[in-house]
Amino acid sequence: MIHSSWSSTITTNQKITAVTKALFTVTFLLNLYSCQRMVTPIAGNFSADIVGQKSKLSAFAKELIEDRIIIPNGKCSIDFHVHAVGMGRGGSGAWVNPKMTSFWHIPSYMKYLVYSSAGGITSHDKADQQYASRLVALQRAEPRMGKLLLLPFDYFHDNEGVPHPKKSTFYIPNDYVINLARKYPDVFIPAASIHPYRHDALEELKRVAGLGVKFIKWLPNAQNIDASSAKALSFFKLMKKLGITLITHTGHEKAVEGEEYQELGNPLLFRGALDIGVKTIMAHVASLGECKDLDVLRQNKMSCFDLFWRLLKEEKYKGKLYGELSGTTIYTRFDGPIKRILEHPQYARRFVNGSDYPLPAVNILYKTSQYLKLGYITEKEKEALDEIYQYNPLLFNLIAKKTLKHPKTKAILDDIIFTNSNLVDCK
Repeated sequence: MIHSSWSSTITTNQKITAVTKALFTVTFLLNLYSCQRMVTPIAGNFSADIVGQKSKLSAFAKELIEDRIIIPNGKCSIDFHVHAVGMGRGGSGAWVNPKMTSFWHIPSYMKYLVYSSAGGITSHDKADQQYASRLVALQRAEPRMGKLLLLPFDYFHDNEGVPHPKKSTFYIPNDYVINLARKYPDVFIPAASIHPYRHDALEELKRVAGLGVKFIKWLPNAQNIDASSAKALSFFKLMKKLGITLITHTGHEKAVEGEEYQELGNPLLFRGALDIGVKTIMAHVASLGECKDLDVLRQNKMSCFDLFWRLLKEEKYKGKLYGELSGTTIYTRFDGPIKRILEHPQYARRFVNGSDYPLPAVNILYKTSQYLKLGYITEKEKEALDEIYQYNPLLFNLIAKKTLKHPKTKAILDDIIFTNSNLVDCK
């Protein structure tokens, strides 16, 4: 027989537990609703009617596009940084970490909502098709933007070469990207992503090279790749033999998981690849974070961008090292790297353009008001760029960079940055 006071205590505890659960559920649902409500103003919310949006552009916006998008004869424009995205629908083989789509992981789920909205994804079950279709529609609306280097994404691997999906944000197979490029040859150039620690890394590199792939994409901070490791150096030797170019993230990484591996984005770790002779494109020009100065004994931390710039100035890396401009016009990175590049036109041939799409479709990351305030554009240009953004965020990314002027000298980015076709055959 249960004592009455115990019974009362149990009943009270049950009530408290029930109330606590109810409060938690309400709080969670409010947070979820808040997340979904927040997505609209910070990402996506673009009209599916691209042609209709173009017709709404003002005369000056159209004029700005026509003036900035001109490509010299015999040249072509390449966006060197466009991500493939998928959920694994339609046999793509793509995969996303379950916590990205879980209500119980609010920060990750928020990223998922933002990236989905930015990429034009409205259906989880049709995500792969919708994202690819959106990209194709954006590029074909303005084919003079040129082709898009489409990037897959390998899993995080441990130091023994074992893949760890739980430590990976997503996975995009090489064959999925290669097949998309075959389906839309006027839009995409395929890259491959191969972790150098993989047991079959060299075999996979030979295989994709045989399929015509000329680029390998890494994100060391998120994939656990030490570019100075023995395995990476062996990989670089085969890359050099096959004539394949590396495009790698440099600097700190915020878009995907990788906080504990930020040191792997240090530009100086790629000296080995450059010394072997591998053409290396450093994405984002290491424009975010501080890295250890591995060239000195004390290894003090300094701007990752400054370390990239040190490598750029070394004569022995001319024709091997290139900087890629994606991310440099995001409001948290703007002014410093772009200003220095504008101030040193002698290095123009050492840079290429990249958008890092779908990030250009995340509204909150780009502030034309900041460009105006710092003196890089005029009020009229700001209004036109805002119009172009609503019409085509991929085009906005290109036109904005070609419109920016140094606040004092009024220098603009050299056209060669946008038509650096010595790295790729546009045909």
